[in-house]
Amino acid sequence: MSQGNSYNNLRKIDKSNMLDLLLDFPVHFTVSQEIAERAVIKFKECSFDNILFFGVGGSAIGADVVRSYLYSESALPIQVVREYDVPQYLGKNSLVFCISYSGNTEETLSAYDLARQRGAKIIVLSSGGKLKEHANSDDVTFIEVPQNLPPRCAIGYLSIISLCILSRIGIVKDVFPAITESKSVLEELKKESLSPEIGLKDNLAKHIASKLVNKLPVIYAASFNFEVCATRFRGELNENSKTIALSNVFPEMNHNEILGWQNPPKLLKNLVVVMLKDKFVHRRLNKRMELVCSMLNKQGVRILEINSRGNSLLARIFSLIYAGDFVSYYLAVLYGIDPTPAEKIDYLKKELAEFR
Repeated sequence: MSQGNSYNNLRKIDKSNMLDLLLDFPVHFTVSQEIAERAVIKFKECSFDNILFFGVGGSAIGADVVRSYLYSESALPIQVVREYDVPQYLGKNSLVFCISYSGNTEETLSAYDLARQRGAKIIVLSSGGKLKEHANSDDVTFIEVPQNLPPRCAIGYLSIISLCILSRIGIVKDVFPAITESKSVLEELKKESLSPEIGLKDNLAKHIASKLVNKLPVIYAASFNFEVCATRFRGELNENSKTIALSNVFPEMNHNEILGWQNPPKLLKNLVVVMLKDKFVHRRLNKRMELVCSMLNKQGVRILEINSRGNSLLARIFSLIYAGDFVSYYLAVLYGIDPTPAEKIDYLKKELAEFR
């Protein structure tokens, strides 16, 4: 099937209607603020030593957004933990977010129990499940997010609600201007270069997806602040497009991975690099990206670029995430695959539920 025919039939391929979830994504920013304003915080104000987020998969990526955005803003260390266990330093002066969209993620349930034992102040974000039951039973702060979404599509709710709560309790300064800008930037980006009615020539996401068919995408982020964008892009290519992808970040890749672009030669011919760029990063990082692009071009490697939009770091992060989400969607369509189902993940959950 030609690419044109694939896009004409995308509603037939997208049987679970992922497209509407993508198009509605900017609305999540407004709804998230309303949810955070209504939330009842059940612990008294206190002085925290650290902030920890527990979650995995699509539920953890929202925490990565928070950590990246607050890297230069928060006086407290922030860690995202994708594990059953908790770090030794977690204690009664720790602020803990337990995030599981389903509310039934076993790793997060384990971390919740351990954090409770340590006397940490806990906030639970989920759409229900066992986490909701435990939080209500234990009189722990519970914030319910809208239901009936694939967990990866709840990134807006999970990140923006968390940021609003951190602002409410005085840990970070006013985040609302950045949230407002982020929504506006995504609406503009969708209208100008992502929506399905925009043709291949002017549609950034369709153009990049067309170059990734039958290739192995390698995503590089401009700096630590945008590592979450590369991680998210890789995950969406895995989950939506059902394809393997790799990701890394500057400057780290300059100190190891750059040497890997030699072997095996047959594989290198099938790699396509997507650079996630940002005009505000350190000038030496821009120079590093320029040098790497030059080196890879000489090897005949195709290099594509996505540039961030907006002024606030939050808007720039979400602009790259949103573009990557649409690329993964259009690539799924080109492969003739319904983006939403996650059969292998469902199989693993089923098998593990029976393992005791």
